[in-house]
Amino acid sequence: MKRLILPMIVTGALLAGAASAAPTATDAKFHGHELAGQAKITLADARMMALKARPGKIVDQELEKEGGGSGLRYSFDIKSHGRTIEVGIDAMNGKVLENGAESPVKEAKEAVQERAEAKH
Repeated sequence: MKRLILPMIVTGALLAGAASAAPTATDAKFHGHELAGQAKITLADARMMALKARPGKIVDQELEKEGGGSGLRYSFDIKSHGRTIEVGIDAMNGKVLENGAESPVKEAKEAVQERAEAKH
């Protein structure tokens, strides 16, 4: 019996650690549905790649045409350690294109663009 207790404890600890590291569902809305047919990487796979590059909670996600890589990328805003980090994943090959804090200037430009798109 003593021989079985230690392996059971170790196995339980490993499983608990793996479960806490797994990506969780998000309430973040997805923008860019109209481009999804052009992407070779799925949203689910891109989310896993982004969370692997920057663990945290996804608070915004979109598929957009933007310079760099193939020109089609998933963009995730990930809340990590009290900061919002933008992680860009190439929608064609899965490469990490961006993994850093958004500048206030870039955030302001994106907000203006999103408001303009919402009016149309």
